[in-house]
Amino acid sequence: MATAPKEAENAISLEEIHMEKQEPPKGQQTFTVEEAVETIGFGMFHIMLFLIMGSTGVAEAMEIMLIAVVSPLIRCEWQLQDWQVALVTTMVFFGYMVFSIALGLLADRYGRWKILLLSFLWAAYFSLLTSFAPSYIWFVFLRAMVGGGVSGHAQGLIIKTEFLPTKYRGYMLPLSQVFWLAGSLLIIGLASVVNPTIGWRWLIRIASIPGILLILVFKFIPESARYNISTGNVAAAMATLRRIAKMNRAVMPEGVLREPTKERRGRFKDLIHPKYLRTTLQIWIIWFGIAFAYYSVILASAELLERDIVCGSAAPPVQDPGDDSEESRSPCHCHLFGPAAYQTMIISTVGEIALNPLNILGINFLGRRLSLCITMGCTALFFLLLNICTSSTGMIGFLFMLRALVSANFNTIYIYTAEVYPTTMRALGMGTSGSLCRVGAMVAPFISQVLMRASFLGALCVSASVCVVCAISAFTLPIETKGRALQVCTTTPGPPVCIYMLFRN
Repeated sequence: MATAPKEAENAISLEEIHMEKQEPPKGQQTFTVEEAVETIGFGMFHIMLFLIMGSTGVAEAMEIMLIAVVSPLIRCEWQLQDWQVALVTTMVFFGYMVFSIALGLLADRYGRWKILLLSFLWAAYFSLLTSFAPSYIWFVFLRAMVGGGVSGHAQGLIIKTEFLPTKYRGYMLPLSQVFWLAGSLLIIGLASVVNPTIGWRWLIRIASIPGILLILVFKFIPESARYNISTGNVAAAMATLRRIAKMNRAVMPEGVLREPTKERRGRFKDLIHPKYLRTTLQIWIIWFGIAFAYYSVILASAELLERDIVCGSAAPPVQDPGDDSEESRSPCHCHLFGPAAYQTMIISTVGEIALNPLNILGINFLGRRLSLCITMGCTALFFLLLNICTSSTGMIGFLFMLRALVSANFNTIYIYTAEVYPTTMRALGMGTSGSLCRVGAMVAPFISQVLMRASFLGALCVSASVCVVCAISAFTLPIETKGRALQVCTTTPGPPVCIYMLFRN
């Protein structure tokens, strides 16, 4: 990756700055939020921030992965066909898609913290209501509302990003994947105990507890200082920075906090302005492809394992003896998960952190673009390898690696998207990207469950092709954010005009 010229390091880029001159009194020093964050450094506040905001991933994973472990039970209870079960997943992500844009706009206008709190309250309320759903239609509607609430959890990542010093973002943000893994494993473990005993309704109620507990500890996390300064609330930003410095036992920079203020915030047209148009479009393509690949692997696991048994044994799958009932032949046949199914889910889920160390090294040494290009290319390769006739262990190994790779893809694109947009557009950029992400998740069931039954190789080729397109998009992204500080925008008419500081990574 090309690096900035030495003379540009540690200096403010003057490209396209057309702000009004606001010279401080002669002899008075000033500093920006970026300089304050870098001066204060990493400390106790950031550990607390990492634990609390990272735990939002636990709640989000439990709500999203919940459908995978309750689908067999609702299929049995309401005698659902395959397309009706798939529709539940589609509607969850439809709610996520619609609310992502709305909450992104609101977060850029009214603050990240408020929208994060609202989204958790919303998700917990509708999740609890889902456990009392009297019918399939009500279940689908309420889960769509839960998906809408979960979409606001991305504000936790934005808050983390805006408080972390530049050199720590590439290390700390990928570690957040541990929380998603913990949530996924927790819901699978709970399902293995709760589903066979007290039922799926109690599983949903228990799964909402982490989100409710997090609401109680959000008071310890302040609103983003970058957001406050972008709205002109210098006093609130200064108070937050002083609090962080006190917790970290560090000193504030000398002088007065001063930074350009952007009057108009969270405008969709800024994302598609010529300055950001190419970046935005390519980011959307990548988000769509990563989500499509991720949920294709999850939803198709049962289909892939079934194919592996046929291939490995050279015989048809063995059915339970004497199970020749009309129910077993119907499309609504109840086939509940047993211990072996939960064990397979746990093994493949653990794969999500298998490449975390390599992912962190790649992000920080190769850069965001090249690292993402490599992992997306490998994802395409492993999709094609699934067509190889191998043993059950080999198939599980392929699934394990696919989960590891798609997880690494998510880590990288999350960091890149949060870094590439300026403060005034960051939440909106994440929100719109999240919407495209959920479009990919909505399409995945029709490829991994419907098309795969008609043409196994055809479904794998579609998935691999999408990943190749994403790899090319990642490699050709116009901006590399490795080592670049987060941007802030000036107060100017028309499109956003931004400045940023460059630091060695």
